[in-house]
Amino acid sequence: MDSCILNAIRIVNPRLRSNAIAVLVISAVALCIVLPFLKLGIPSGHDFEFHLNSWIEVVDHWKQRNFYPQWDALAHYGYGEARFIFYPPFSWTLGAALGTILPWKLVPAAYIWIVLTLAGCSMFLLARRWLPYADAIFAAALYLANPYNLVIVYWRSAFAELMAAIYLPLLLFLVFRIGETRGRRVLVPLSLSLVMAAGWLTNLPSAVMMNYSLILLAIAVAFSRKSLVVIGYAAAAAVLGAMLAGFYLVPAYHEQSWVNIGQVLAPGVRPSDNFLFTYTEDADHNHFNLLVSIVAVWQIALAAAALMFWRRFKRHSLWPFAVVWATFCVVLMLRPTLGLWDHLPELRFVQFPWRWLLCLSVPFALAISFVIRRWWLRGLVCALSLAMVFVVWQRVQVPWWDTAADIQEMLDNQHDGIGNEGTDEYVPAGADPYALVKDASAVHYDGGGTAQIQIQEWRAETRKFTVIASAPGKLILRLFNYPLWKTTVNGKQVGTGSTSQTRQMIVPVNKGESRVEITIVKGENRTLGLVCSFLAVAALAAWSFSLRRSFAPSAL
Repeated sequence: MDSCILNAIRIVNPRLRSNAIAVLVISAVALCIVLPFLKLGIPSGHDFEFHLNSWIEVVDHWKQRNFYPQWDALAHYGYGEARFIFYPPFSWTLGAALGTILPWKLVPAAYIWIVLTLAGCSMFLLARRWLPYADAIFAAALYLANPYNLVIVYWRSAFAELMAAIYLPLLLFLVFRIGETRGRRVLVPLSLSLVMAAGWLTNLPSAVMMNYSLILLAIAVAFSRKSLVVIGYAAAAAVLGAMLAGFYLVPAYHEQSWVNIGQVLAPGVRPSDNFLFTYTEDADHNHFNLLVSIVAVWQIALAAAALMFWRRFKRHSLWPFAVVWATFCVVLMLRPTLGLWDHLPELRFVQFPWRWLLCLSVPFALAISFVIRRWWLRGLVCALSLAMVFVVWQRVQVPWWDTAADIQEMLDNQHDGIGNEGTDEYVPAGADPYALVKDASAVHYDGGGTAQIQIQEWRAETRKFTVIASAPGKLILRLFNYPLWKTTVNGKQVGTGSTSQTRQMIVPVNKGESRVEITIVKGENRTLGLVCSFLAVAALAAWSFSLRRSFAPSAL
């Protein structure tokens, strides 16, 4: 018995050491990507303020013991928005968690480093199955530092989309392994369900791409193996993944008619404006589209050449699936596919056709790692990729930079109650956020007399104040009216109204003293979502148990 244990330790320890070394190398490459922040500042891309303000807001919610927020109280300069109902929780949870232990000026770099390291580890797991140890590390490094990821880091600050890069190698890894051996029939579909759930809980456009990729890869694998089992398992994983994320997806789906969600497809962010080399009347849009188009052409050219040589010189079981996935990604970046974007379910919510570069990065890194085995050639490819990024940096569009002082100003605006600009799509339906008065009072009395207003509590999801009015009137609040707000006056629930243009909350009050309390409540859809998630967990547990029993060896 002791000798068996010692032998097991001898086997496990080298494996642990080699994996630890791989993680260290991958994390070192990820660190190199954020090192320029020390000299240049913090990249302030398209979504930077949205994410950082969200993280600061979530920390404030946690301090108020509200651990799963719904309302972003300081968006639109204090009028708020239902951001946390609609934006998936994984990215803002990680960002807020880092904000509780690090200075805010370091949080973006720490977030990027963690996410890129995990993405590299995910690719290492995929590549290690077919490549030698050192080659798998190269594939991981190339994947996490691929040109499109650099665009996300330095120009877009799309932190949630960057997190989705963690799941894509796992998606290919798990789909390829479905049904390979009896024992893995238990683990693989269950793991695939978790990966699909993680996609929904991270970034909705990426989740849509993951679902389409899952369908495509499952059909390709099923055709290759002449078995429909793969499609069945993939479909079950997709459904169970969505159900696991039900606590978030059900409220977001049900309440989308309550907000201006159509703004996510406004001019400039709709698919028709973002195919490769598309030009609009917006000069800034055109500069960035040219930049990302150049990056796309470079990655497509390298991937196509590598896939061609991969097929010509060395047959491999993974090759056809990499080709199918890469081709699908490239085709959807081209304008002739506009009809697909208009009619395929939910595809339009990916918004930017070039976003498929996120998925293309997987076959891109694999193909180059399989085909180019000489390290000097690999170094040359990486150097040319970095040079291409540097050229578009200098010649097309320079990244925007924030300093520690800029971050502190954003933090002060949040803590001082000034707030931030917010986003159009999460305000109540029909509201015009551009007609708001930024410095309006928290509560304004509109009636035939006078009123004394005293605020006892004005927290993110709870507002309490007292009004002593000389005549009946109405109170106009510096707060968007949203169906989940519950309002009581002197302990009795009352109906509220909304202003016509800005949809601010209106609370009627009588003459005399009125004690007003406004609290956001959990809707019935949240309960339904939790039930869906619970049922999915129960189904996965039952599935795992039944399969393990069916594959267990019979007793003699």
